[in-house]
Amino acid sequence: MTSGNTRVKNARKLARRSFRAENRLFLADGPKAVEGALSLPGCVVEVFATVEATAKHTDLRDAVAATEIDWRLVDDRALASLSDAVTPAGVIAVCRFVDRPVDHVLAPSATEEARDEPSRARPHLVTICADVRDPGNAGTVIRTSDAAGADAVVLAGHSVDPHNPKTVRATVGSLFHVPIADVEDPSDAVRRAQAAGLVVLAADGAGEIDLDDAIDDGLLAGPTAWLFGNEAWGLPAELAALADHRVRIPIHGRAESLNLSTAAAVCLYASARAQRPSRRATRRPDGA
Repeated sequence: MTSGNTRVKNARKLARRSFRAENRLFLADGPKAVEGALSLPGCVVEVFATVEATAKHTDLRDAVAATEIDWRLVDDRALASLSDAVTPAGVIAVCRFVDRPVDHVLAPSATEEARDEPSRARPHLVTICADVRDPGNAGTVIRTSDAAGADAVVLAGHSVDPHNPKTVRATVGSLFHVPIADVEDPSDAVRRAQAAGLVVLAADGAGEIDLDDAIDDGLLAGPTAWLFGNEAWGLPAELAALADHRVRIPIHGRAESLNLSTAAAVCLYASARAQRPSRRATRRPDGA
């Protein structure tokens, strides 16, 4: 297929947020992203790949063939027209949106869908991003949340589209591992998390509780939702005030602050470590 092919043209339109939203489709660029998308039944619609990438990623090609999803050969120019990467990896999938209703990710036992998934438990660790607008930051926070074992990520307010190509690429496949929800009002996201039994902790440089003290006092041991603000101005005072506690990360050197993705990593891993004994206890005997 060439760049003028109708299927390639339609896939190229998914670079626009309005077209993605209208069709609830997006592009997963690169073998890791495609592999992650395949882990979600029904997520992948079709795959475009160059001849070179097809020869290089035979295991991925076989996995796609096993699902009876079309693997479409395209020339290098057509593939490059679908990717915003400087050096395209040669494989791109058209995928269905992966976002879920917020009530499902925060209180799964209360939803009809969750009743069909009895193994799903209420969340212990959730990330809430309020007005996080940079795709790279959002993607990195999603990836970090996945690595720390978070049960969900909620993108609230004017946060970037999680299906934005740069966001998808920055997650390195984690977009397909951790449930994602989108909420228009950050305040609503906080209230919903609290209603689901989560203690909401606002990451705030002016917080009244030091993270080290929060760890020592056992504040992080229970079900927790971390609330993170915009990269430039952080959390608005009125939003931070809705949280159960405002927690600051101690700065031991001369740095003024930490960037969003680093702060998220510090906070999420602190919670993951604090929750480890209780989460082990809730696992089934077979360790699943």
